[in-house]
Amino acid sequence: MSAAADAAPGGPEAPGPVNSPWVPAAGLAPGPGSPALCWAALLACLSLACAYVGSLYVWNSHLPRDHPAVIKRRFTSVLIVSGLSPLFVWLWKELTGIKPGISLLVLLGFRLEGIVPATLLPLLLTMVLFLGPLIQLSMDCPWDWVDGLKVMFDPRFWALCLSDMRWLRNQVIAPLTEELVFRACMLPMLIPCTGLGPAIFTCPLFFGVAHFHHVIEQLRFRQSSVASIFLSAAFQFSYTAVFGAYTAFIFIRTGHLIGPVLCHSFCNYIGFPAICAALEHPQRLTVVIFYVLGMVLFLLLLHPMTDPAFFGDIPICSLSATSSGFSVCS
Repeated sequence: MSAAADAAPGGPEAPGPVNSPWVPAAGLAPGPGSPALCWAALLACLSLACAYVGSLYVWNSHLPRDHPAVIKRRFTSVLIVSGLSPLFVWLWKELTGIKPGISLLVLLGFRLEGIVPATLLPLLLTMVLFLGPLIQLSMDCPWDWVDGLKVMFDPRFWALCLSDMRWLRNQVIAPLTEELVFRACMLPMLIPCTGLGPAIFTCPLFFGVAHFHHVIEQLRFRQSSVASIFLSAAFQFSYTAVFGAYTAFIFIRTGHLIGPVLCHSFCNYIGFPAICAALEHPQRLTVVIFYVLGMVLFLLLLHPMTDPAFFGDIPICSLSATSSGFSVCS
């Protein structure tokens, strides 16, 4: 997703720049990139990930995860943990003495400056990446474009969606809470330790590992063989980690939470591309061309469509101690 990016000084005695946000706390953070600072960030992120996943299992239930009663209970616990997650960042700031000079909510991506392009451009970019699956879906859909638009603007359709617990989980609650916890809260804590570029690839590891909790439920309800369950979990870890790196990149480049949330919701709706079905499609050549075209256009448009100039001053970039070579923030 990005080339070599901003790197923080490696030594514990390295001083911050003149206008740096680093204000070392007594006995903990002698400077950006120090071992103490990195341990504080890793422990905070690990605690946050465990709290998020653990909140799903505070309810003693013998029902599967897709049962409406289970979904409603998990909504309650995960919303509480997500609502409290900014406290982890606040506590981390107090313990390390890092003062970015901006409010906590702004640092977490809740701001109005550049909100319109931050809402539209990342979603359009993600749709470009999924151009092949979208074309494939339109070919297989029995409706034409007019019928599809009529359904989209029909209030009854949205009322039906909002009454569906699984739809709410996949399209609203999961994207919002996961992006808040695993991107907006973790990245500000990781960047002072790792720098911008490494943080993009470190942050998704917590996100990928967090999805291993599905193994527990699959084993519990004997949904498949043990080998198939763990193979599926490894595959899920891989693509959730790649997706997490992408939304982390979007979050840093835009400084907004809304873009990653909408991209997450869209990807949950489309699902992983059905590549095998594409290769067996009656119009295989056309579908494959759009798959390739989508990936090529995505790579070409990735940086222009996420240019920080569209979104104003990027708050999280103030946490990067130094800049060398290509910068994610410019």
